[in-house]
Amino acid sequence: MNTIRRHGQLAVTAISSASATPALVGLALLASCVSQGKYSETLESAKRYQTQVHDLSQHVAQLEARSEQLKGELALSQVEVLEAGFDTDIEHRMGELQEMLNTLGRPPGDVERFDVEGGYVYMVQDKVLFASGSATVGEDGQKALGQVAAEIAALPHGRVWVRGHTDSDPIVRPQTLKRFPGGNLELSAARAVQVASLLVSTGQIPAADMVVAGFGPHEPIVANDSADNKRLNRRVEIFVQDAGAGGEDR
Repeated sequence: MNTIRRHGQLAVTAISSASATPALVGLALLASCVSQGKYSETLESAKRYQTQVHDLSQHVAQLEARSEQLKGELALSQVEVLEAGFDTDIEHRMGELQEMLNTLGRPPGDVERFDVEGGYVYMVQDKVLFASGSATVGEDGQKALGQVAAEIAALPHGRVWVRGHTDSDPIVRPQTLKRFPGGNLELSAARAVQVASLLVSTGQIPAADMVVAGFGPHEPIVANDSADNKRLNRRVEIFVQDAGAGGEDR
């Protein structure tokens, strides 16, 4: 009996052990399934978060681009923009300036004033105002334009014409072309607008006095055949009409 009981006990024990093995395997598989499920859920959440971050980044970039566009539109709304060749009288004055430069005997300074018939002209080299390929006026340029605005406002005057010019080198940098797809002509116009807007922002020259134009490389003061000559051609001209020469005095 004892032997039988022992065998029975052993049998029961053996059967219990055999039954436990599938149970343990089942628990392990269940735990594995739960862990895999949590991992998949976490992975999906991470993917959704990454997508949201990407979408937000794109939205921020679009808002920044729109902000820059609105700034440009605001600047354009403050001044009157005319096409090149708009006024034969002004062109005559610029021709007179060209003759003066030819007889100057030296390169013009970074900011230099020339008296011409019917007014005077400030010639400002682009290195004073802008970085290469940019239409944003730097700190030194802002100071220079502030001084120019004060001098203009000190005496009665007529219209103030701001004319942007570049050298003949085409724009090749993709980032610059993206901002100015019209090339040098568009760059020169954008620079003229920025200069006019800064003159107005000083509070000394009314926006109604301003007229701007961009000429790109089409009105060089010297041949674009050397680095020094190209530097001279990259400029902004500010022509100030004498009081009464262009209508009402300012």
